[in-house]
Amino acid sequence: MERYTWRILWGQPLRLALTVGGVALCLMLMFFLLAVYRGVADGSVEYVRSCPADLWVLQRNTTNILRGSSMVSTPQATALRGFAGIAQVGSVLFVLSASGSGGTDGTLFLTGFEPETGLGGPPRLVAGVSVQRDDEIILDSCYAAKYGFHVGERIRIQDWELKVVGLSSGTNAFVIQYAFVTLNFAQRLVGIPELATCFLIRLREGVLAPVMARRIRLEVPGVEVYDRETFLANNIAEMESGFLPLLYTVAVIGVVVLTIILSLLLGVNILERRRDFAVLKILGAPAAFQKRLVIAQAMFIALAACAVALAAYFPMVWMVERFAPEVSTRSSAAQIGIVTLVAGVMSLVAALMATRRLRRIYILEACL
Repeated sequence: MERYTWRILWGQPLRLALTVGGVALCLMLMFFLLAVYRGVADGSVEYVRSCPADLWVLQRNTTNILRGSSMVSTPQATALRGFAGIAQVGSVLFVLSASGSGGTDGTLFLTGFEPETGLGGPPRLVAGVSVQRDDEIILDSCYAAKYGFHVGERIRIQDWELKVVGLSSGTNAFVIQYAFVTLNFAQRLVGIPELATCFLIRLREGVLAPVMARRIRLEVPGVEVYDRETFLANNIAEMESGFLPLLYTVAVIGVVVLTIILSLLLGVNILERRRDFAVLKILGAPAAFQKRLVIAQAMFIALAACAVALAAYFPMVWMVERFAPEVSTRSSAAQIGIVTLVAGVMSLVAALMATRRLRRIYILEACL
């Protein structure tokens, strides 16, 4: 049966190539969507995930930093430092700001933090050192690659010129990148000296986070407190609510359209070989055997398309990340397995849809 299946497919080499290429492009799209999702998912919350803080303190009714707005004041941080059981408090201020140099303009998610506390800074440095002065900045490595910045150069943030002293990783949220400055500079930028977005708290050994969170809520008015796991979950949920629907919509549309097209192509192949199938019926070939022929064609196309997609996918990703460094992708064997499984199911469904045409082929057609 394998030889006959191959003979049927190779009878129309151009059609076979176009079919395999079309399915491969769809699979590459699925690979890419999953990889981008994983890159966005990790990049959006990596800052929160890697932060060593035990508690996050924000303005009441704020649940996340991705799409939430929070305003607290640094005198509240002074009050928190007086709590027994709190080892360290760091104030952080997030500011969206225009940036640029030499005719290139972009937008950064400026993160003002207190370098001396070690809380709220970049997750990892891939080059340079941390900021120590108000005229220094750490850029996300993807942002720096996109706009051509290097350690030691200067970047304009509104009316100020800052020296790039380091590059960070884990700070690319796809649509925007983090950059790190001192808290004092961020406050000067917005013109409110005591403003902060949140406080990061590190507890002393043996102090329970839920107990301290309850105490802070009672004694510091107007704030909400989250432990690390809860705050991370909040940000993940916020990220998924904005990105997953788009991902699912594009993926489902692609699968449905390709299933229909593959079914039509297999159906056309059946119609072109009506006489062959009629002869098979005369020879006594069971209906199941004829269906297996069509299913085998579909599975061959799916396997060939998977091979082509994998061969072309990684060079494509390399080119995309080379020309658009802010597009962060993360691929895994599990993602490849999921897409391959989808391809198999899609091909099986398309083949079953096409086999309905076999019922309309009659034995007398062998004599035509």
